[in-house]
Formats: sequence, C-alpha cells, structure tokens
Amino acid sequence: MSPPAADPARILADLLAEARSARRYDIGYPGATDLVFPELSEWLTGQLLNNVGDPWDAGHGRNHTKDIEQQVVHLVGDLLRAPATRWGYITTGATEGTLHAVDEAWQRYPDTIVYTSAAAHYSVTKAARLLKLPLVLIHTDETGRMDVAHLGREIARRRDRAALVVATAGTTMTEAVDDVGAITLVCDTLGIRRRRIHVDAALAGIPLALLPDAHRPACDFPAGATSMVISGHKFLSTLTPCGVLVYAEPPHAAGSVVAYTGSLDSTITGSRSGHTPLLLWWALTTQGPDGLRRRADEARALAAYTHRRLRGIGWPARRNPHAFTVTLASPPAQVRAKWVLADDGQTAHVVCVPGVTRQQIDDFVTDLEAAAFPIPAQRSASAAGDLRVAAAR
Repeated sequence: MSPPAADPARILADLLAEARSARRYDIGYPGATDLVFPELSEWLTGQLLNNVGDPWDAGHGRNHTKDIEQQVVHLVGDLLRAPATRWGYITTGATEGTLHAVDEAWQRYPDTIVYTSAAAHYSVTKAARLLKLPLVLIHTDETGRMDVAHLGREIARRRDRAALVVATAGTTMTEAVDDVGAITLVCDTLGIRRRRIHVDAALAGIPLALLPDAHRPACDFPAGATSMVISGHKFLSTLTPCGVLVYAEPPHAAGSVVAYTGSLDSTITGSRSGHTPLLLWWALTTQGPDGLRRRADEARALAAYTHRRLRGIGWPARRNPHAFTVTLASPPAQVRAKWVLADDGQTAHVVCVPGVTRQQIDDFVTDLEAAAFPIPAQRSASAAGDLRVAAAR
C-alpha cells in the first residue's frame, strides 16, 4: 500500500519552523541573515535567469543578468582595489573561486606547486587534489596566520618551479589574515617571477576593505594578489551560497567560444545562476560603503562583547584584530549539543556576523557558565587568552 499523500504546504511549514528554531542557536558558522530581499521576489520566484558562460560575453541567450554581474565584479573589485584591467565572475562560492585560481595557475605554469597554510580552508587541498598538483602546507603562528619565514624556506627549496601561494584573509577557525605584502616580498627576494598569489577572502575580504587605510591589512591587490575571492552569503546576507572571483587581469587561458552557447567557456561551471548577481548587486548598491561599514562595525562590536563575556566567566577566549570570530576552548558536550558551533574537539568558535544578536551571546554564555560550573582551574588560569593550554586537555 502506498503511503498517504504528503501535504507540500504542511511539509514546507514544518521545515520553516525547524529552520527558524535552529537559527536561534546557530552562532558557529558565518552566514549573515540581517538583509532580506522582498524587492526581488518576482525575479527570484518567477523568472528563469541563466548566466551561462563568460559574464563579459552575452552569448546567444537573453534570459540572463550579465550586465548586473559585471557591475558586481566592479563593485567588489573597487573595494578590493583591483586594477582597471580586472576580470571576474560570480561563482557558487569561494571554493569554486579558489579552484578557478588553481586551474589558472596550472594553465599558465604547468609545473606549479601550491603553497598554503595549515589553517587555510579545506577547499585549497581539494583543488590541488583535483588538478593533481603538489601541495606544500606552511606552518602558522599561534593566531593562525601563515608563517612567512617558513614559506620562504619551502619556496627556496623548489625555486626552479612556479609557485601558487594561496593566502587567506580570514582563516576558518580564527579569522587570521595572512600578510600578502610579506608573501610578495618573499617571492621577489627569491626571484620567483613565475608566480601567482590567490587570496581566499571569503569572510573577511569586504569587511577588511572597509577599514580606514591606516588599519587595513596588506592582503589585497596592491599588496601583490593576482586574484581574490569573497563569499556573498557570509557578509552580504544573500541567504544562498555564492561568491565573487576577481582577477587583476583576465586569466591566461580565456577559453574557447562554445558554438552552442555563443559564449567563451571561461568559468568552472557552464550554466550559472542569474539570480545571485541580483542579490549581490542589491546588497552592495542599497547598503553602499557606509551601510556595509556600519554592519561590519556592529559585528566587530558584538565580537568584542562576546570576548569580554567569555573572559568574564573565566573561559579561555581569543579574538584576532578586526575579527568577527571569537575562538574559545571547547564547551562541555551538553552545550555543544544545544548550540551550533564549529568545534574540532579542542577549540570552538563563535562568528558574530550581521544577524547574530547580543541576546544570543548572553544566552550562550549563560548556558556555558551553568554547564561548566565551577570553572575548571586550568581553564580559569588560561583566561588571559592563551587557548593552547586549555585546548590540550
């Protein structure tokens, strides 16, 4: 006998209730939720939009938003201080952008070796594996930042090979920012002319770009980056995964024209969403630099508050400069079961992206204090900020 027919409306209502309930306790992964897009509802629910192929080549199709996509690339490129020769496209996320950059380096220099830090996103290892390129992991300091001296030693051992350095602006666990200017200097000093420097700036790229010049880390195009990628959903609140990849200049191999589409095959995927460009464009243009900066400042203020609250109960916690992320010693199991936290068994983190509230932080700290009372002595002794003692438990 067939099961009773499902009620689609009831299923969706239940899913929505579950999603809203889960969101209350989701503070461990970056995904801004403060912006919504009712003005785009007709576009998002009633219009097929396929930006197939190169965004700078209209191709045969007409149901696309490539003009908007180009504007997004320029808006993001301006924030990242990309040169006028820039090229880019809207991706499914930062992972695709990094894969494209690794592939571009291989097409330009087939003997490329990929260098990235041990704190980099797992997608770098995946991209190197997919393209069968050798990968060298570089040490980090205690904050999660790439050890540039170690990078120099590793590149020097292989200076006859081309180098792709994948730096990070906002590492996964601690939101550390690699020094792209120092990476460029290392390559210059070693005479590595056949090189590419890609920056995975998924979370922190735009927030860092909004800082005053005196506080802005050297992690963008003027510092030596040849390509950068940011995520749309992590800070711009697109509510669906996407990313923006920007090159300083068009890639070495632009691809060939596909007769079927009438467009250059220059992207990783063929069919690409025409809806995500609208979401990105709306967020960037309606907020503007001032609105984006206000959101970033408020997120940083909440992160600073979170750090103070955790330290106030004697719980080891650390926050890197300008970060939305607060890293802490792993909470007890009952807290991890209730709250969605990125946890590796030793450390966890809270990411105070726009949409996370002070009330959520207060409730989390209350649960943490209740579950761990009395605070273990070694945790209390570590409260000055050094997580390594507590994490080694």
